[in-house]
Amino acid sequence: MTELKLTSIGNSVGVVLPKEMLVKLGLQKGDTLHAVEIENGFRLTTADPEFEAQMAVARRIMKERRAVLRELAK
Repeated sequence: MTELKLTSIGNSVGVVLPKEMLVKLGLQKGDTLHAVEIENGFRLTTADPEFEAQMAVARRIMKERRAVLRELAK
């Protein structure tokens, strides 16, 4: 577990992530981090949950319509 402290950033409040955490997440200054609400709090992730949901639907359709897609690819 890593303890994060809140700090004032202008008129807002922010969290400073330690360098080790940034490296593990593969993040750099300016990247986007998503906060996903879960049952007992929030989960921080670099993956866009909306995009992941769209890709799950696309994978399902591609699996179901494999023959059609193969014909279209010719």
